[in-house]
Amino acid sequence: MAVHLTEVLTLSNAQTAIEAAATVAFALSGLIAAARKRLDAVGVCVVAWLAAFGGGTLRDILLDRRPFFWVQHAAWLWVLLALCLAAMAFLRARHFEPTERAMLWPDALGLGLFTAGGTQIALDASLPAIAAVLMGMVTAVFGGVMRDIVCNEIPRAFRDHQPYAVCAFAGGWVMVAAQAGGMPQWGSLVLAAAVATVLRLLAVQWNWRLPEWQSGASDHH
Repeated sequence: MAVHLTEVLTLSNAQTAIEAAATVAFALSGLIAAARKRLDAVGVCVVAWLAAFGGGTLRDILLDRRPFFWVQHAAWLWVLLALCLAAMAFLRARHFEPTERAMLWPDALGLGLFTAGGTQIALDASLPAIAAVLMGMVTAVFGGVMRDIVCNEIPRAFRDHQPYAVCAFAGGWVMVAAQAGGMPQWGSLVLAAAVATVLRLLAVQWNWRLPEWQSGASDHH
C-alpha cells in the first residue's frame, strides 16, 4: 500500500512539474507575440494567458475536469502577471529576433511537456488510446493557436509547414506504447515529452516540411 501511495504521489508531482514548466515556456512565447503586435498591458496579459493555459483549459473542458490547472495552482497566475510586467519593462524591439530564436527551445520543450501531461490526464480518465493522444495534442497545440488568432494571424502550427502537431501526435503514441509495454507512468511521461521535444527540434534544425496544398490549373476555372 505504501509503495502504491508513493507511486501515485510521484506521478502527481511529475504531472504538476511538467504542467508548470510547460506553462512558463508557452507564456514566454505569448509575450513575444504580444510584444511584436505592440499590445497594451491588458493585451499582453491575455495573450500570454492564452498561450500558457489555453490548451490545457480546452482539454479540461472537453474532459469535464475540474478544477482547471490555473485555478488549482493560482500562484502561477501571479507568476504570469510578473512575467508580463517584467517583459513590458525590459523587452525592446532589438531583443525580438534573438529572443525568438532562443524561444525555439522552450517552445519545443513546452510542446513535449504539454503533450505528455495532456495524454496522461486523458489516459487517467479512461479514454481510448486515440482519444487520449488527441487530447495530448490539443493540450500542446491549441494554446499557441488561440494566441495567434487573438494576434490576428493564421496559427503558426498550421502555416509554417514544419511538423508541430505531428510531433505532439507522435509523442502521445510513444506514451501509450510505453505504458502498454509496462513502463512506469512517470517514465512514460518523461519519454513522451522527450520524443515530442526532440522531434520538434530536429524538424526546425533540419527544416523538415509537411506537404502543403498544391494549386493546380483546374483551381482557376
